[in-house]
Formats: sequence, structure tokens, C-alpha cells
Amino acid sequence: MSGILTIDRKKLVLQAGQIQNGTPTIAVVKNNAYNFGLEFAVRAFLDAGITAFATTSLKEAEKIRSITDQSMIFLLNPTTEFEAVRGLDLSITLPSLTYYEKYREELSRISIHIEYAGLFNRSGFDNFKEVEQVLHHQAQMNEVERFFLEGLWCHFGYADEFDGNYEIERKNWLGFLAEFDRLDMTPEYVHAQNTASFVRDGILPGHTHTRLGIGLYGSKPYSGLNDELFVQPFELYSSVVQIREMDENMPMGYGGSFVAGRKTKVAIVDIGYGDGVLRKRAEYDCLINGRRYPIVSLMMSHMIVEVDEEVSVDDKVFIYHPDMRLDEYTFKGVGANSEQLATLNYNTLTKEISHES
Repeated sequence: MSGILTIDRKKLVLQAGQIQNGTPTIAVVKNNAYNFGLEFAVRAFLDAGITAFATTSLKEAEKIRSITDQSMIFLLNPTTEFEAVRGLDLSITLPSLTYYEKYREELSRISIHIEYAGLFNRSGFDNFKEVEQVLHHQAQMNEVERFFLEGLWCHFGYADEFDGNYEIERKNWLGFLAEFDRLDMTPEYVHAQNTASFVRDGILPGHTHTRLGIGLYGSKPYSGLNDELFVQPFELYSSVVQIREMDENMPMGYGGSFVAGRKTKVAIVDIGYGDGVLRKRAEYDCLINGRRYPIVSLMMSHMIVEVDEEVSVDDKVFIYHPDMRLDEYTFKGVGANSEQLATLNYNTLTKEISHES
């Protein structure tokens, strides 16, 4: 049977609705909507009242546009596919002065969002003086040759940490925004806040939208938050296919990856790293019949779990469950929320969509 990933659509819509808390939101749906499924997630988020989307892929942007012809669709990554952008009515990032100088003629009549580098520093303008050069040049152009300044944005890289860096990047970004206020420029979209920033601060001054990713999908950006604020809308499980009795010092698995320390019982489970279960995740436990049991070995298509008399063949074995949350293992060091989701292998897992909570 292999593993089964079940996504509860009603819970996804509920979570997307409650995390916004009435604030206009741009939903980040990059990388197949965090591996939930792009079309599925976009339609669910539309039902939750979201009308703007962001992705890194032109191919994904084209798919989103086929679903909704009214939404603002923002390309987070720089692109040179300008005709496709116009044809699909997309909005794109303006990532640097160098990019502008190279492609300024091609940007005519395209909606752009100026990006600020900040402490994340992956791309973006380093300071407002660089932006002024762009604005000055635009002012000298004929109106039909100009781009549309639709938005301002940056990415907070430290909002889920509490070492003081978030406060620095937030202050720097707000100072950058103040320069636009000084020029009396108010773009339609001003967005910097990911889930962590929005949960910490609410909507920041001068911002029109949040730009939420992992929180829409029900995972906490940092520990200590209430589970009720982050409804996990999915489960990942498989089944026990065999029970094995083991004597003390008996090996099992490739290279004897598990050696029994005593007479014990193990369950062979039909899921493995080939299905996208991270090896680091297998250093912890799973959930069977409401109880936690230690995973003792992980193979490509199977997992070994040390169990007791309460476990039988065909019992469900949960890797992720509302009582065994993905973000629990994020905080244990297994990998980022998005990393654990991105590795799930839809070619081997069975994906089921539930419409009843």
C-alpha cells in the first residue's frame, strides 16, 4: 500500500482564513504550494478570501492565471520573459539597479514590485539612493514606456528567531519605506511580513498586505505558539505489514541497522525514505493506536518500529498527525517545515483529499 497523505480541504480553508485575521494577504504558493498541490491550494485559498498569490516559477504563475483571471500574481524571482509576463498580466520583482539598467526598455507597461535586500540579502536594492536613480530615469521617459510601480517588498529572514536581528531588519525596512512616504508614493501592495513576522507584530505600519507561506498550511513558524492558531490539515501514515519477534542481539535491516538490545517485537511498516520520509525524522517516534513508538530503522521502502503486544498487522502508523505535528519535529531539528513537506514523494505516496472535517 505504501504511504497515504490525506489533506483535509475544510481544515486548509479554515487555517488560511484564521491566520489572515482579516488582513489582506498574498498567499505564497511556490514549489507546488509547499507540495500540497498548486491548483488544490489556490482554489482553497480563494475560498478563504485570498485574491493575491506569489510564486517563483513562471510555469506556476501561468497555472494560477488559468484558475483565476482576477488575482494579482507576483513572481518573486527575477525574469526576462517579458512578453509572457504581459500576456499573463503578471507582476514581477525589480531586484536591483543592475537588472533595471539592463532591461529597462523591456519593462514598459509591466507591473513591478521594488525589492529591498535587507539582512536577508538574497537579492534587492541595497539602499534608497539606487531606487532614486530608477525613479528619476522613469520620470524622464514617455508614459507609455514606463513600468507601473505596483508594489514594494522585502523578505524577513530572521523573523522566526529571537536574537535581535529581526528587530534590525524590521527597522531598516521601515526606514526604506519612509523614503517613499517622503515622496508621497503609495503603491497598491506593500508586503514584507511572513508568518513569523505577522504573528509577532500584526500588520506593520505602512503595509497593505501580509505575504504568508507556511502558516497558511498549518505549521508554526516558531515554538511556543498555540496549536489552535495553526490547524494542521494533513496526515501521513502507512500500515504495519508484518510483526517480527526478535531475540537479543539479533540484527535487522541493511548492514544490521537495528540490533535488538533485548527480546523484543518490531513492526515492519510500508513506508521509507523513498516516499520522502527524512532520515532525521526517523530518529524519533511514530503514532500507532494513539501511542508513540520509537522508529529504529529506515529503509528505502520500509520502516522498522519497536512495538509491544498492542500493535498488530494492518494497524495505521502515523508519521504526521494532529497529535504528532510536523512542526514538533521542526523544533527538534529534523528540518524546516517546508523541507519536510517538500521531500514527500507524490510518485509513490497515495494522496487523498478529504472534504469533511
